[in-house]
Amino acid sequence: MAVYTDITETELGAFLTGYDLGELRSYRGIAEGSENSNFVLHTGKGEFILTLYEKRVEEVDLPFFLGLMQHLALKGITCPLPVARNDGSLIGRLAGRPAAIITFLEGIWPRRPTAPQCREVGKALAGMHLASADFTLSRPNALSVEGWRKLWAGARERSGEVDTGLKEEIDREFELFAHAWPTDLPSGVIHADLFPDNVFFLGNRLSGLIDFYFACNDFYAYDVATCLNAWCFEKDGAFNITKGAALLSGYESVRPLSSREKDALPVLARGSALRFTLTRLYDWLTIPDGALVQKRDPMEFVRRWRFHRQVASATEYGLIPA
Repeated sequence: MAVYTDITETELGAFLTGYDLGELRSYRGIAEGSENSNFVLHTGKGEFILTLYEKRVEEVDLPFFLGLMQHLALKGITCPLPVARNDGSLIGRLAGRPAAIITFLEGIWPRRPTAPQCREVGKALAGMHLASADFTLSRPNALSVEGWRKLWAGARERSGEVDTGLKEEIDREFELFAHAWPTDLPSGVIHADLFPDNVFFLGNRLSGLIDFYFACNDFYAYDVATCLNAWCFEKDGAFNITKGAALLSGYESVRPLSSREKDALPVLARGSALRFTLTRLYDWLTIPDGALVQKRDPMEFVRRWRFHRQVASATEYGLIPA
């Protein structure tokens, strides 16, 4: 979350006349994040989150994202519930941008995740996969292998500025994925970006999943692999197998992985790490310093991706053999 577009009290007050939320009492911007402009609203009917969707989120995708949150919340998944406007729609316009209001979730995202928290994330991810099985809308994953190729085309020639030899390494990865990337694993709606800053906790109790703006249809096991990358590496780059085991056992306590999914985890985790390497690399090389979009060091995920290249079996992530 972040603030890229400022709004005045007058603009916001006019926007809120389209909702049954009572009078505006206060609002403040939320500084964290890198995609949209976000504000906490205090109104006569409580606390809410206002999001203005910036250029990186396509307006045509908003019915999928907001509809998914509504579907999951009504199924009992702890995630924000979009607030309907007086005319029944979920999307309005504010400061020239599409905008929506969602319910506020209590909690803090974990800066240093614990193994019990990793287990809870695994359980919540599996619950989300099951709850979204009957969601009627779909959205292709624009950041799967073909999407990575487009990012790589824009960063390839300058990749050596980040790390010598990176161009040849990543070229070889694409050669591998051309024949090794799975094609027939169980699939459905995935979160695709379930990093610690998108999960709230109250102690070790998970209190909510947020930020569904990369959600799409893809392999469930790819979502699991992304969580391994997001939750189970330490600050020094080492993989924490205790956290990996906790996350995987939590997931399987709700939705057991098939043998094909287990076999595919190493290549999926390798691909997921490359996906975040490439998005970070592209931004690192193409976005000027001082721009509003937050740039993150691609080398953090280069190291994770290199770790996965050495993994032969999902047991190395802590998966307990059947």
